[in-house]
Amino acid sequence: MTIELWSIYVATVLALMSTPGPSQLLMLSNSAAHGFQRSLATAAGDLTANALQMLAAGLGLAAIIAMSGNALSIIKWAGVIYLIWLGCRMILRASPNNSSESESMGPVSLKSLWFQGFVTSAANPKAVVFFAALFPQFIQAESPFWPQFLILSLTYLIMDGVFLSTYGYGAGWIAKQFRGSAKAWIERIGGSFMILAAVLLGLKSLQRQ
Repeated sequence: MTIELWSIYVATVLALMSTPGPSQLLMLSNSAAHGFQRSLATAAGDLTANALQMLAAGLGLAAIIAMSGNALSIIKWAGVIYLIWLGCRMILRASPNNSSESESMGPVSLKSLWFQGFVTSAANPKAVVFFAALFPQFIQAESPFWPQFLILSLTYLIMDGVFLSTYGYGAGWIAKQFRGSAKAWIERIGGSFMILAAVLLGLKSLQRQ
């Protein structure tokens, strides 16, 4: 793979990531509610799902998954419902009077935050088809496939990680500046972002039916 071709790929991915999607909104929500460092577990979950989706695309499973319409629908809508439930719970529990109670209950586990990120990304299984369509545009037939595939995959994951971290850091910094009733409103906004992420996933599912 030439530097010129790789540069075009980077520009293409930047364009694709320029608009916040469900994963970015979830990162905003969790970082505002739980802090930037803990929200990195959410980013790790998202990147884990992306890596598995890329591997599936590389192994030629895209066509099989694309034909599994029922399985796709179940996974997608389960993810949508899960995110809406999390968002509603965050909004209902957001109160300046609940701060001491929340602290006594302890922080949300990193495993739970990772799972949220994983489910949000995995709820869009057609991402496998997306990667299967994107990568061949930048793979040269005269060169070995897997080294090129690895470069494309790692580049995407690194860029996605930087985007998620940027969103999360900004939201975490803003949340730290507020206390009391203002902090409760930040949590309500975070819950709203989570519900919005679910709505975006649902709309994507409806548009492709």
